[in-house]
Formats: sequence, structure tokens, C-alpha cells
Amino acid sequence: MEQPFDRRDGFIWYDGKLVPWAGATLHVLSHGLHYASCVFEGERAYGGVIFRSTAHSERLKRSAELLDFEIPYSVAEIDAAKHLVLERNGQKDAYVRPVAWRGSEMMGVSAQHNKIHLAIATWEWPSYFDPAQRLEGLRLDLQLAGHDAQIEKAVQVTLEAMKKLDLCDVNWPSWP
Repeated sequence: MEQPFDRRDGFIWYDGKLVPWAGATLHVLSHGLHYASCVFEGERAYGGVIFRSTAHSERLKRSAELLDFEIPYSVAEIDAAKHLVLERNGQKDAYVRPVAWRGSEMMGVSAQHNKIHLAIATWEWPSYFDPAQRLEGLRLDLQLAGHDAQIEKAVQVTLEAMKKLDLCDVNWPSWP
């Protein structure tokens, strides 16, 4: 059985400091847990280089803004912290998870004065795809059943944005 995430070794960057993995905790009454005032990115590092690191950090900050909170670190600081965690954990090929959330200072829907936290963890996580397939390129086939025009437009806009970020190659099927 794989080791649970709360019992792993290593370091997590937590609110500006590297802390031992087991010390990166939050209270059960944190606003982010109860009201979903939390944003994260899922990133990959290959050979010590985080794929599109800055684009992910920019999107993390934009996501927080959509939830009406500001992450108190710049994109450059977030990028540097991600690299620091990778280096400190001695990882070259890893999953990188920055996550930001509202803290536990108060409960209630608004909670505009809660402290904003940022943590960054990295861990080894093998690829979902066969390495030979990745070299050839991966293809996403999308089928929508019972869709309507609004869903189609939302999917189209999202996939076109992903294409512009070089996250996928979009070939549109003919819609029913």
C-alpha cells in the first residue's frame, strides 16, 4: 500500500517558509475547507523543469481573484518557491501542487478578512501515459451527448484557451 500523503517525508513551502512535510497542517474549521474558498494548480516537473510554471502561477492568481481573494505572493515568488521545494525534496520528475485558501479566522460565507495561505508540495508521481505515446503526442477525443448551445460554447472556449496555452491540440468533431 502506498504511503498516505500526511505521513510522507520531505518539505512543503507553507506561507513563505519550508516546513517539514508533517508540519504543513491547517485547522479543520478553515474557510477554504467549508466554503471551497481554495484554488490550486496541478503541474509536472520533467528533468527539474516545471512545465509552463509561470503560466500555471498566473492562472493560480487569476483563479484566486475569481474567488475574491488575493494571494500575497507575486508570480515570480510563487515560481521560485516551486523550484525551491523541488530542489529541497531532491526531485527532478515530480508532480507540483500549489494551493491557496482562506484561513480559519472566521466562519461565514463572506470571510473577507481571513488570512490567505499558500502552500506548495511536490511528490513523485509517475506519468499516466506510456513514455513512447507521449513522444508521439496524445489525442483528446470529446463526445457530448444531449448538449445544448451554451455547453458547446463553454467547451469550445475552454478548449481554445487550452490550445493557446499549448496544453492540448484541438480538433473539433462535427456536433450532432
